[in-house]
Amino acid sequence: GFHLSGTVTEPATATEPEITYKVAISFDRCKITSVTCGCGNKDIFYCAHVVALSLYRIRKPDQVKLRLPISETLFQMNRDQLQKFVQYLITAHHTEVLPTAQKLADEILSSNSEINQVHGAPDPTAGASIDDENCWHLDEEQVREQVKLFLSQGGYYGSGKQLNSMFAKVREMLRMRDSNGARMLTLITEQFMADPRLSLWRQQGTGITEKCRQLWDELGALWVCVVLNPHCKLEEKSCWLRQLRKWGEMDVCPLEDGNYGNELPNITNALTQSSGHSQDSLARPRRTVFTRAIEGCDLHWQDSHLQRIISSDFYMSPSYQREGESLLFNSQGQPLWLEHVPTACARVDALRSHGYPREALRLTVAIINTLRLQQQRQLEIYKHQKKELLQRGATTITNLEGWVGHPLNPIGCLFLTLTEACRLEEENCLEISDAGDSKPPVYQHVPVVTGSQDSGESYLSLALEVALMGMGQQRVMPEGLYAQDKVCRNEEQIIARLQDLELDPVLVQTLRKQCILLLEGGPFSGLGEVIHRESVPMHTFAKYLFSALLPHDADLAYKLALRAMRLPVLETTAPSGDVTHPHHLVSVVPSRYPRWFTLGHLESQQCELASTMLTAAKGDMLRLRTVLEAIQKNIHSSSLIFKLAQDAFKIATPADSNSDTTLLNVALELGLQVMRMTLSTLNWRRREMVRWLVTCATEVGVRALVSILQSWYSLFTPTEATSIVAATVMSHNTILRLSLDYPQREELASCARTLALQCAMKDPQNCALSALTLCEKDHIAFETAYQIVIDAASTGMTYTQLFTIARYMEHRGYPLRAFKLASLAMTHLNLAYNQDTHPAINDVLWACALSHSLGKNELAAIIPLVVKSVHCATVLSDILRRCTMTAPGLAGIPGRRNSGKLMSTDKAPLRQLLDATISAYINTTHSRLTHISPRHYGEFIEFLSKARETFLLAQDGHIQFAQFIDNLKQIYKGKKKLMLLVRERFG
Repeated sequence: GFHLSGTVTEPATATEPEITYKVAISFDRCKITSVTCGCGNKDIFYCAHVVALSLYRIRKPDQVKLRLPISETLFQMNRDQLQKFVQYLITAHHTEVLPTAQKLADEILSSNSEINQVHGAPDPTAGASIDDENCWHLDEEQVREQVKLFLSQGGYYGSGKQLNSMFAKVREMLRMRDSNGARMLTLITEQFMADPRLSLWRQQGTGITEKCRQLWDELGALWVCVVLNPHCKLEEKSCWLRQLRKWGEMDVCPLEDGNYGNELPNITNALTQSSGHSQDSLARPRRTVFTRAIEGCDLHWQDSHLQRIISSDFYMSPSYQREGESLLFNSQGQPLWLEHVPTACARVDALRSHGYPREALRLTVAIINTLRLQQQRQLEIYKHQKKELLQRGATTITNLEGWVGHPLNPIGCLFLTLTEACRLEEENCLEISDAGDSKPPVYQHVPVVTGSQDSGESYLSLALEVALMGMGQQRVMPEGLYAQDKVCRNEEQIIARLQDLELDPVLVQTLRKQCILLLEGGPFSGLGEVIHRESVPMHTFAKYLFSALLPHDADLAYKLALRAMRLPVLETTAPSGDVTHPHHLVSVVPSRYPRWFTLGHLESQQCELASTMLTAAKGDMLRLRTVLEAIQKNIHSSSLIFKLAQDAFKIATPADSNSDTTLLNVALELGLQVMRMTLSTLNWRRREMVRWLVTCATEVGVRALVSILQSWYSLFTPTEATSIVAATVMSHNTILRLSLDYPQREELASCARTLALQCAMKDPQNCALSALTLCEKDHIAFETAYQIVIDAASTGMTYTQLFTIARYMEHRGYPLRAFKLASLAMTHLNLAYNQDTHPAINDVLWACALSHSLGKNELAAIIPLVVKSVHCATVLSDILRRCTMTAPGLAGIPGRRNSGKLMSTDKAPLRQLLDATISAYINTTHSRLTHISPRHYGEFIEFLSKARETFLLAQDGHIQFAQFIDNLKQIYKGKKKLMLLVRERFG
């Protein structure tokens, strides 16, 4: 039959009643070509009811009544029967069919209607003609709507996942050789091209968002797969090519390297003319995400050698031809395929994707044999050039196109093809929970089928070998943030897959062999002795190799990881004649390095590699030395070296067992290097680094502490040395932690005092107080520190610093020294008439109180300094009031006699202070009156009242004050309201 109809009943549930749906399905040559169902479900997949009816027909064919097409049945009826049939049909469905029946009747009765021009009539229950297209039913509108919806969500709500599952659906269709695969991909692409964000991103010159970028990449890769279908018709291919070209020519079409920004001429292009490079990025053709697929349309599968490779496991060259060079076979007679590697791998992907797994495997083996031969030849070439290259210390790059991070993902594709052939399918492998916590795949060795004698190789060991070859390829860092990011991402993906492999003896042998080849590989290997300065670093790869090799061959593991530690782009400046890589023209500028956008990530990977080696080398002094030297030579960032030092310290001091001295010493040495690196540069983590270093030195022991105290000047600033280092070393906690005996404690204390005095000499302003504190317990050192302060007081110290030290001296029981320092501080101070809230006022009051308590002579010495420095009336009157309240000399300095009488303001030294205070009040009054506003009048009258109290301390004070008020009334008579208030209060 060609048309299946039926009813599907959905049983009742607790909330919903039983529902029956009418379903109709058309099929043709074993494919469902259209479906309708009463449930109205809109999705790109069939609804459950359609599936149920189809399965019922497949499983119980004898239960389904088979009928002739309806046209055959009608043919057997006479005129009356036909009339009866039509009238009954209309009656049964009159509401739905009557308008259509009326319209058809009118058309049939009109002689020139369209319906009468065609012979016969359609029959939905009969099959299609043999020439008609026949393909699985696909609800195109639904595909469009869903893609549009997911794109509009911009990667949120799991829409990226949904789109990826649509791509997976396309791959599944291709594998089933369902012609809808390409149709569905076309529909998806049309929606992607219509995404309104594309023109927005292009206008702003910003790159496409990361999530979206990856979707575009997959779209491009899928088109390569589609056009490389080994059995597609020519007309199909030319139709796809037209479409791809149309999309590629649209200005919003994303570019292969992932940014719109680079279409604009940038600094690097502006420099090209001067350097004689013609191949700047403006001259290079524009490559879009579809360019590879467009190029793929030129590829065909007709080559007879290729056909023989993919159609037989036993295709070999005859043994008599195996002497001499051959482009088609290696010396063992196995076939080679010498195409551009990413292109050859795209063929493998196409075979895999279109459901030809055996053919894909055969081509993969031929590609690997070719890569091996190339590796051999490159080794031979390098042996001849080795001496010259090592002398030059630089190399050109032979692989301008890296395989890792390549848009076609060649290495990932070969690896997957090989490992899929070795997967052990578990019974319940379909029951993966939605959380995605699928178990890692389990692999077994499957021998490689070849025509030669049993090679003893398995597809699994080939997978490992090709992954190592690809990852170890020396290649130039590509241009642009996206391409560089993709290199890192692709590398991480391949390594994650490698980590799923259980390394048995066979795989370990493959690993070792490949690692030795990579180390000896010269300019073709990223782990060769000499590499290009813009070569993609190998740190992430080496970290995997190191961990994998370590249990089996530690020497090789270290040799490899140490070789990989380098990062030449940071170590050398580009040679001016370096033409090997045309599009890194930044190299022409004497800049530090070209635009390596992922440099931060790469440096942290270098640090991870070093950390992995340090951890493994714990307890092995020789290995630790070598790793330490590699770190010191290759890592240039202080914050990363600090991180390594901290890592080493953590590993060296486990909570549950004794410290490892070898690793502790490495941590200390790295810490000292960080101190030297950051000593003269600004670093926001510097305080944390200094504190950490003292902690680390304390763990190492007393000798380490003595050493850092003695060589402080190459590690710390004077402030750090006194306030953090020496202070921590001398703290009670440190002494307890080290459980030192008396001679050791004394040695540390002596080193700390020497440091303190050296720092005080070098930077008295910031270190004098710390120096005095550190020298308290040693009389000679303390005196020396005090002398340094006195010598520096006149030139290099501020009044704040001097007052602080003076107070410290008083607190320590040296009041006369405190007085001397306070007097020196007074000479640096200047308080204007209106600075009545200045922070130094407390210091001035304290200094005067100190002098007063020492006796009349000290007070007499400080008052002239106060009068000279302080011009603020309220402060002066406060000092005056305090000095008249008690008798001087109450500090009771031994050997002094004090009269115990209160002092008079008429006699020296207070007379001078009184005169100065009155004069300050007069000056301040005039200053305030020059720009006074009515809202300040009340406050001003209070100020005059305070002034009067001071005037009255003088013998003729009341006369002086009256004259002063008269004077004000005269000068400021224009301020009538204010003078009225003055009269009211003061007469």
